[in-house]
Amino acid sequence: MNTGLKITAFAAAVAATFGTAYGVGQAVDPVTDRAPTAGHGAHDGDRREGEKAGGEEGGAAAHGGAAAGGLQVSERGYTLDLKTSRVGADRKEELRFAVVKDSTGRNVTAYQKEHDKELHLIVASRDLTVYRHLHPTRAADGTWSTKVELPEAGGYRVFADFRPEGAKEGLTLGADLAVAGESAPKKLPAHGTTATVDGYDVTLKGELKTGRGGDLTLNVAKNGRPVTDLQPYLGAYGHLVALRSGDLAYLHVHPNGEPGDGRTKAGPGVSFTATAPSAGAYRLFLDFKHEGKVRTAAFTVHAGGGDERAEKGEKGEKGGSGHGEKDGGHQH
Repeated sequence: MNTGLKITAFAAAVAATFGTAYGVGQAVDPVTDRAPTAGHGAHDGDRREGEKAGGEEGGAAAHGGAAAGGLQVSERGYTLDLKTSRVGADRKEELRFAVVKDSTGRNVTAYQKEHDKELHLIVASRDLTVYRHLHPTRAADGTWSTKVELPEAGGYRVFADFRPEGAKEGLTLGADLAVAGESAPKKLPAHGTTATVDGYDVTLKGELKTGRGGDLTLNVAKNGRPVTDLQPYLGAYGHLVALRSGDLAYLHVHPNGEPGDGRTKAGPGVSFTATAPSAGAYRLFLDFKHEGKVRTAAFTVHAGGGDERAEKGEKGEKGGSGHGEKDGGHQH
């Protein structure tokens, strides 16, 4: 079989696998790569006119829920131009992309910093067992680039989280990335409230709720002792991203308080308020910094629905994710 046929076969396998096994319920326009039922991408807390979006996410926003982000490659006059659509497994390769302003066709070159960065790039596998939080470098022409190393073949989703200069709100755009090679998607890790990474135990308290904000507190301990000297990272003591199982709807959750505000302690607890766009299973990824290193802890939680009762009977995972490990990681 020649290379062209291999690539075609791989793409078809990925589409077949993730369109059924992961329950992706939205049709995608092959011309625009847009999910017509998707709502506005949003950071948690943004006030968007979700009722105008239509479909599931639009309905959720209209009824007080959070709007899901990252389901569209184009939104609000901007398009994510992913120039690298395929990389190899288990080796460092350059990932290049740009954000295009639709009205001019030109790359965006001016951004407003949020969480200490102009743009946050998240890469996650479709089965949510691999996670990377990257900080790419922008060239003068608006092209972004970063090195990425993904351990396993299969389908991935790339999220660009940013706010153009002058825009009232930030947005999250998403595009698909293929990692070549033989793939065997894994089951979503079981529901759990404790994750262990690099000798740190991170415990999750609280519930992810739909329709209204739910408080989530993640407590960090090392060798059985609470960590009370977390270091600021991206303007906070923790950075939390939630991805919905199935379509990988993106929810970037903001922390409650910030370093130096006179009331927020440097651990052991890092508090967030989040609203899920719908009932279902979600994967939470917490980045935290201690002793000069950023680590990532991962959890599977459920927002409403019968699955929550069924899954809570299972013991929580011990293993979470760490810098450079399969479950997650943070790279510059």
